[in-house]
Parts: sequence; structure tokens; C-alpha cells
Amino acid sequence: MAYELDHPEIRESVVRLCANFPGEYWRKADREQAYPTEFVKALTDAGFLGALIPEEYGGSGLPISAAAAILEEVHRSGGNAGACHAQMYTMGTVLRHGSEEQKQKYLPGIAEGSLRLQAFGVTEPTSGTDTTALRTTAKLEDGHYVVNGQKIWTSRAEHSDLMLLLCRTTPRDQVAKKTDGLSVLLVDMREALGDTLNIRPIRTMMNHSTTEVFFDNMKVPAENLIGEEGKGFRYILSGMNAERILISAECIGDAKWFIEKSSAYAQERNVFGRPIGQNQGIQFPIAKAYAEMRAAELMLREAIRLYEAGGNPGEEANMAKMLGADASWAAAEACVQTHGGFGFAEEYDIERKFRECRLYQVAPISTNLVLSYIAEHVLGMPRSY
Repeated sequence: MAYELDHPEIRESVVRLCANFPGEYWRKADREQAYPTEFVKALTDAGFLGALIPEEYGGSGLPISAAAAILEEVHRSGGNAGACHAQMYTMGTVLRHGSEEQKQKYLPGIAEGSLRLQAFGVTEPTSGTDTTALRTTAKLEDGHYVVNGQKIWTSRAEHSDLMLLLCRTTPRDQVAKKTDGLSVLLVDMREALGDTLNIRPIRTMMNHSTTEVFFDNMKVPAENLIGEEGKGFRYILSGMNAERILISAECIGDAKWFIEKSSAYAQERNVFGRPIGQNQGIQFPIAKAYAEMRAAELMLREAIRLYEAGGNPGEEANMAKMLGADASWAAAEACVQTHGGFGFAEEYDIERKFRECRLYQVAPISTNLVLSYIAEHVLGMPRSY
């Protein structure tokens, strides 16, 4: 596959690293709903999580294609980068919109691993994907923002030092556009945890370390405001293309894992005196999943090309994410069906990966919202929501 020739040295290094974290490691973490601390530390120590941070701030200064290669290989190796992938794209808000003082203060620590920025506080129980309806407020008082409210589906909050928090600094009924009046704060959770900030884990069908977070008069220094007050919504949007691209790469890695697993098993499993891979009922779903994966891979490649050229590939990034999620789910279905009962056995890792890849039909943006985006912004249809 031509795409795999991109950053071959990085890919080989990631594969070697992931060999130290085989299926038994991930099964144990999944069974115990435990955070894969050792794996995240290994990725950090190798410099992979700081890949997109410029060299002047202690990172590798690599393009997004390198970050995509890293995450794809993690998933193709049977692992899951969900425990730490947000660090790659959340720091982009600080990099693009933060002050020089903020960059100097936080980015070197994030790059070396002494600081973790993995929590992204946006979604709320009452607003869901209607971000402009969020109710978490921040009022400026005596040099501090005082934050009150709640976030949900804030993954990795228990394992992060910093949180990128979107909150309303101007009431919705006092702004001309509903997207105005939202601001981004960089919260040092260590200072407030257990007092004005409380975290409640949410147990889910996969080991994703997700939580609810509650703010009760939490104080955040005014100098932790990212960019201009009231402009936070556009700052968050500016990082969405990177997020979509990187998640697409993970989905493609998952699809390749499932396809390779099912193709190998179909050749070695004999029933009625012949390999089951000789049957078209087994062949066709795997072959179709492979074709869908390659199509998603090409769309991802185009999104990356445009992104690295300085463009705004909203269409391509969204489609790459949707096609990647669809391809990984099709490959997962084919893999379970090929393995039959063994596909449900924990020791094969298929049921774990099956549960994990289902997430990407819903998050970080649902397939339906991607389709709405395409209909409205690409095809010119009326807005549906």
C-alpha cells in the first residue's frame, strides 16, 4: 500500500514499541478498566506524543502525516491510542491561539511528559453536540475566572494535569450570534481537584477512561484565557480538522488489524475438509472491507495533503473520518463472522477491538452530523438543525 511508505522509519519504530504491549496487556487493562499508564509513558518517552509540537518548544516539529502514521500503527498493532491521542490535537489550540508566554509555560512540559494535556471539556449533559447551548459559565472577578457547571464524556480527566475548557463568558441572550461569548480556558486541574473540581468516572462498554466533571466556583487565573474572550468557539473549530484526520488514521489501523486477522484465520481454519476462506461467503465481506479501507485511506491522504499545504480541508477531513469509521466497522463485522464463536472469546482480542471501534460511529462526531455537514456545506442544501 503506497500510503504505508509515508514515514516508514516512524512506523517501524511504533511497531517495535507496540510489540512490548501485546494482547495480554490490553486485555488486562480492559478487564480492570485500567488506564494503560506504561504504554502512554513509552509513547511519551519515545517522543511520539510530542510529534506535532514545534522543536522550539521541545517537540519533534513533525507534520500531521507523521502523527497519523503513529496512531495508525498503534491500532494496527492491536493497541488503542484513545488513552492519549487527544494530547496531539488539544495542544494545537494552545499552539495556534495561545500567547507566547502560554506556549513557553506549557508546551515544553507537555512534550517531555511532565505535564499531560489530555482532557477536553466541551460536551455537556443537556447540550450534547449543540455546543453553543452549553451552560458552564465563567465570570471574571478580581483577576480570576470563576467557573460553574458540568461537563460529560470528558475522557482522560483523571489522568490529565491540564484541561482545555470551553465555557460561556457572555450569556447567550446577550450576544448577536449564538457562537459568540464562548471562551477557552486552560485549567490546571491539580490545583482544584477534590475541592472546586470533582471528577466522576463513567463505566462504558469499552475501556475509555471517560468521566463527568463538576465545577463549583472553580477559580482559573485570567492569564489562562486562550486568545480573546468570546472567540473560543472558532478556536475549538480550528482544531477539528486535525482531530478528524487523526481519528481516521486510527480507524484505518483498526480496519487493517481486523482484515489481516480474518484473512489469516480464513486460510488456516478448516471445516468440511477445506479452508473456510475458499467460500465466497467468507471471502466477500473481507474483500469488501478491504476495498472500503483503501478508499478511506485515499481520502485521508487527500485530507492530509490539503492540511499540510495550509488549507482548510473540512470536507475531506470529515469524509475521511466517516469513511474510516465505516471501514473499520465493516472489517470488525467480517472478522467476528469469520471467526464464529472464537470471535467472542476474550483471548482473541477481537471482541475488545470490536467494542472499541464501534465508538467512532458516534464520537468524536457522529456519522449523522458528518452527513449533515456534507449536505449543507458541500452540497448547498438547507441546514437540517
